[in-house]
Amino acid sequence: MACFQHREDAVSFLRGMERRLEKFHLEIEPSKTKLLEFGRFAEERAQKRGKIPEQFDFLGFTHYGSTTRYGEYKVKRMTSKKKFRAKLKEWNEWLRKERSHLKKGELLRTAKQKLVGHLNYYAITDNRGRCDQYRQEVERLMYKWLNRQSQRRSYTWERFKDALAWVEWPSVRIRHNLDPFRRSALNEG
Repeated sequence: MACFQHREDAVSFLRGMERRLEKFHLEIEPSKTKLLEFGRFAEERAQKRGKIPEQFDFLGFTHYGSTTRYGEYKVKRMTSKKKFRAKLKEWNEWLRKERSHLKKGELLRTAKQKLVGHLNYYAITDNRGRCDQYRQEVERLMYKWLNRQSQRRSYTWERFKDALAWVEWPSVRIRHNLDPFRRSALNEG
């Protein structure tokens, strides 16, 4: 990802990158490369054209322009829909496979570690809502698969919540603060 203030600079950079890669018999992947207008003025320009401002996915996050509560422009990030669905699908497969191999306590502890790993990466500024939604979906999947172990239900929702408390199930808290203004305020205090 490379960002430029002026379109001409971006086009020049892209052409230079193509020439440089040609020397090594490489080429830019067109499906993963595009020039898009993004930034402080992109929203008003897009609205003048009757469109919505562009966003892009990078490293599992959707990056989009927004404003702070004080009306200042800010780049925000949230887990991309594609990555969100793919990770939940992985959870579903893992739970389907492991529910009969692992004891419930071990399954819950392992699931906790998997969720903590996910949150360590995705729990960033402005992504708390999507992380909390993910945590809830994981809990729903676990409840579903744990109750499919026998003819009788293993858990009521209340007993399941007690089991999560027993393993000290993580809550969502921001692990990476990407707000430059907040960071400077924290360093001063």
